[in-house]
Parts: sequence; structure tokens; C-alpha cells
Amino acid sequence: MEYALDATLKLGKEILAQQSFSRLLGAELEKFEEGYAELTLEIKENLKQNNGFAHGGVVSYMADNCITFAGASVLGACVTSEYKISYVRPSIGDRLIAKANVLHTGKRQSTCECKVFACKNGEEQLVAVALGTISRIQVP
Repeated sequence: MEYALDATLKLGKEILAQQSFSRLLGAELEKFEEGYAELTLEIKENLKQNNGFAHGGVVSYMADNCITFAGASVLGACVTSEYKISYVRPSIGDRLIAKANVLHTGKRQSTCECKVFACKNGEEQLVAVALGTISRIQVP
């Protein structure tokens, strides 16, 4: 069983490495298993907005990509059809952690939720919550 989890995480990391925008930001896939994904990202100076916390677009990217990975864990190749994000508080810290899980899945779509946390001094604080629909695609 552990071998299968390791193989799944390895595949997920290979897929993330193919995403040039994810490489640009420095995102890392920490967990990828059936119905669940977890991404992390260091909050570098060039990812902050003028008040010193992570830009909302960066937080949104984390939620979007993480819910898509969670959906992909049950659907295979997929894309985000739609998602909504609610920002709870400013993302102050040194790292973002996005944790997404599948709420429901069908043959072609999954509904997923994601919570994004800012990590500061080893403590996680919720900064955003997202809900999205992930749709299976045909890859040529």
C-alpha cells in the first residue's frame, strides 16, 4: 500500500513539474492520494503585495491548483471548470499550505474544497477557503 502511495505522489510531482507557472512560483506537492492533495509554497518577497503579505492571486493559485490535483486523484486528466474563493485574513507568514479534498465525484466531474493556510513560526492560520468543480478532459 505504501508503495502505491509513493508512486501516486511521484506521478503528481512529475505533473506539477510540467506546469511552468507552478515552477515559476516554486510550488511543491507534499501529498497526493485518492481524494486529497496538499501543496506548499514559500512566501517569497516577489509574491507579496504592497502591505507585505502574500498576494491574493498567489493564494488563489494555491487553491485552484490544489483542488485540481484533488479532483485529478479520482478523475485522471482534468481542469478546473469553476471555483469560488473567500479570503478570511491576510496571508502573513513564510509559507502557504493548501489542503484540498474531494467532496463528491461522478464520472466526469468532482466537487472539491480547499483550505489555504499561512504558516508562521510553525503555526497554521486559515487565510482562504475555496470550493470548485473539476472536470475530466480528454488528452490527445
